[in-house]
Amino acid sequence: MRVLRKLMIGLAALLALPLVAQGPVPQQPSQQPERSAPPASAAQAERAELDAADVEAWLDGFMPFALDRGQIAGAVVVVVRGDGPVLQKGYGFADVASRKPVDPQTTLFRPGSVSKLFTWTAVMQQVEAGQLDLDEDVNAYLDFEIPPYEGEPITLRHILTHTPGFEESIRHLISSDPDAVMPLQDYAREALPERVFAPGTTPAYSNYATALAGYIVERVSGQPFDDYVERHIFAPLEMRYATFRQPLPEALQPHMSSGYPTVGEKAKPFEIVIPAPAGSLSASGAAMGKFMMAHLNEGGPLLQPETARTMHDYRAPGVGPLNTMALGFYEQWVNGRRAIGHGGDTEWFHSYLWLFPDADIGLFVSVNSAGKEGGAQALRSALFHEFADRYLPGPEPTGRVDPETAREHAAMVAGHYVSSRGAFTNFMSLLGLLGQLEIVVDENGKIAMPALDGLSAAARDWVEVEPFVWVDTATGERLAAEVKDGRVVRVSTDAVSPFMVLEPASAGTNTAWLMPALILALALVLLAALAWPVRALVRRHFQAAFALENDARKAWRLSRIFAWLVLLAVFGWVMLVVTFSGDIGSLGGPLDWLIILLRILTPIATVGLLAASAWHLWLCFRDRRRWTMKVGGALLVLAALVLVWVTFAFNLYGFSMVY
Repeated sequence: MRVLRKLMIGLAALLALPLVAQGPVPQQPSQQPERSAPPASAAQAERAELDAADVEAWLDGFMPFALDRGQIAGAVVVVVRGDGPVLQKGYGFADVASRKPVDPQTTLFRPGSVSKLFTWTAVMQQVEAGQLDLDEDVNAYLDFEIPPYEGEPITLRHILTHTPGFEESIRHLISSDPDAVMPLQDYAREALPERVFAPGTTPAYSNYATALAGYIVERVSGQPFDDYVERHIFAPLEMRYATFRQPLPEALQPHMSSGYPTVGEKAKPFEIVIPAPAGSLSASGAAMGKFMMAHLNEGGPLLQPETARTMHDYRAPGVGPLNTMALGFYEQWVNGRRAIGHGGDTEWFHSYLWLFPDADIGLFVSVNSAGKEGGAQALRSALFHEFADRYLPGPEPTGRVDPETAREHAAMVAGHYVSSRGAFTNFMSLLGLLGQLEIVVDENGKIAMPALDGLSAAARDWVEVEPFVWVDTATGERLAAEVKDGRVVRVSTDAVSPFMVLEPASAGTNTAWLMPALILALALVLLAALAWPVRALVRRHFQAAFALENDARKAWRLSRIFAWLVLLAVFGWVMLVVTFSGDIGSLGGPLDWLIILLRILTPIATVGLLAASAWHLWLCFRDRRRWTMKVGGALLVLAALVLVWVTFAFNLYGFSMVY
């Protein structure tokens, strides 16, 4: 699960983290024979041999250091080749308090959105069985209707490529409360988000859409989703240490790794992923290895070879040459090689699964801690790139755009951007205001996207290698812009391009001016609100009369009353964001009363402030008050205009509880 606040991608680089002492870390050794890679070709003569001894030695140098630097409690890494494991190894602790080591065979991790690959596999099994058609309107398989958007229906192909056009939905996403579990039928109906893009046009990651696909599998197969996966995926692969069930079955509970913010903090409760097909899997490293081997072997016992190739080889339209979606999997090109995979995040567990179909290699990693300053994300990025550099090296890009053109293109791409994965029609669009990404240009004419730096374990160095395509010299990842009529209309990077694009912020919502204006507006409102009691105290001290009378006094006081209501609303929104940032499950019901109250209070306060301050300003001019009062009144009107604009532009009103 890619939890929304982590999808703001405000992560720090792993190498910037201070060392933390975990003490001696017991490590579970490999339990399988050594396997050798095929001989290296002449062009790849310097690559290391992919055998158990070399992989274990390399990981033993990489993982303990990375866990310490990231303050991560434990991890599991699995490398497979063809139909057998190369190495399966645990690092650190499954439970810090008891110093229980990670066992790659039995310790359960939460792979988060890697779970989606199992749901997509189930969908493709039903396509094989003739029960589903990838290009049929999904309403044909549902017991409720999803309205068309611009006359176009949603298909399973749209869902498998994250292009059904849904906005982000987080109300029913993740919780620590076991009672938060919802039947798929109820979730599919209650959590249906608005569609904001025409289907097939815009990558926009959707947990809801994946859960909808799981519900469709449930309906056409006649089996509950959990039962279906156990019978048709886990059983054929003998994945005994794996389940989608929540809470965990009693027999598996002793094997569950604890989840942590960092290694030095207390363990957190088992997480309930409410759109279960999108991320509720609990599985051991060895179990994930069996799933990887099935897909590397053209579907193994799960799919027919033709179906597996359809999943793996499909390429959805995207931004320029960047990574795009296969069917369910997404691409990750590295060293000139195409990998397919999927990442996953819950609050505490962070995972990634990669397959290199041409090389017949699979790699899976999962950690049980968020880590300090995004340490988990940096670890898995570094692991992927260093693994590829060691065992699957390739030539570095050699193209370059001339410096003058590069500067021009950098200037064109600079600016603020809004993610396609976000809320657009409800109050959660406020996060779009707080989390706009910015591309900047340094004094050397190079671009930088600071918010993305934490997805790499080192600083980014973007070099333009062809028009509007930049390569990070540290990782080989690309950033590209789509240009129409001389304007940049879309930007993305290899790390997120399969499921998310960035579009330039509109003039009315661009934080380049709106955030300073909002901060200034709130400062003016605060001054106006505080001036009321302060002036009253001053008048009392000097026994002076209030200069305003009748309507003028009413207008002045009303403007101050609404100023205090605005401050109360702002305080409420801040508390809401702070609360769900610490526990996103609180959005599933416990905070509904506050959300409803804020969406009633906010428009009343901001519109009321505008009306009262405008009335006060008009009376100041009518009654020819001194210029200081006129200026103060005018500034308060301007502040109110900004606040009213934010209220309605970012949907801080209404009654719908789908968000």
